Amino acid sequence: MATAILGFAGCGDRDHEAARDAPIVIGWTAWDDAEFVTRLARRIIEDHTDHPVQLKLAGIEKQYRGVASGRLDAMLMAWLPDTHARYWKRYRDRLVDLGPLYEGGRLGWIVPDYVPRARVNSIADLADPTVAQRMGHRIQGIDPGAGLMQLSHEALQAYGLSGEYRLAKADAHIMARALAHAESDHQWIVVTGWTPHWIFAKWRLRFLSDPKNALGSSQHVDAIVRDGFRRDYPKVANILSAMHLSLAELQAGMFDAQQHGYPTAIDHFVATHHAEIASWVAAGRHR
Repeated sequence: MATAILGFAGCGDRDHEAARDAPIVIGWTAWDDAEFVTRLARRIIEDHTDHPVQLKLAGIEKQYRGVASGRLDAMLMAWLPDTHARYWKRYRDRLVDLGPLYEGGRLGWIVPDYVPRARVNSIADLADPTVAQRMGHRIQGIDPGAGLMQLSHEALQAYGLSGEYRLAKADAHIMARALAHAESDHQWIVVTGWTPHWIFAKWRLRFLSDPKNALGSSQHVDAIVRDGFRRDYPKVANILSAMHLSLAELQAGMFDAQQHGYPTAIDHFVATHHAEIASWVAAGRHR
């Protein structure tokens, strides 16, 4: 995945710590929830501390490796305990978990609600040859390094679908475009997906049941920082530890970003969540 550095200027109630020359570098992935949460965190940090923030786009494994090595200061998209279990197990000794940014995340395979539930209600129903034909023998996936894709490969095996379906690799935006195209023509489609996601605000969708629990249980999404980050940036660490969003408000913010762009959506969130943000910032003042 390509790498890009972004910046976002801010002003406001500064924390009076001495500003450092080097910015805080936060890794992010081109997933809609990751982008919204990371841009929001950058806005709050820059508005309420003296620390500039740079965002570095990278695949999820590169983020874990980057935080573990110290090349990244933080990542805000650790899906635990199942989705990123492999990465967490590999790097956990060099990471610090500041706690969940949101809870109740769910992974799975998703179909439009117009696909008859009597025909396709479970992942196991995809084994029906006539269903496989209607689905084009394809499950539209996302980027290959995502934990969801690793679990989806396991699900193909668990449900005996490897001979009938191809798990297509793409990024999350291509997945959403494929879903939009299918919706426009009422075509059958199955995609790898998750909540929170703006697609649930736009279309009527449903998760297929997963009786084998191949795609994991409910997840919490945590802020992960490098060893020593809390010592170097105590106020920022405390803000990230206190930062918590409900799935409903996060999903609404993501949909706002799809309609009006991320800068506008972040502005709107900040303008309508004064008390919530103030509580996160207040936590940053208590060391």
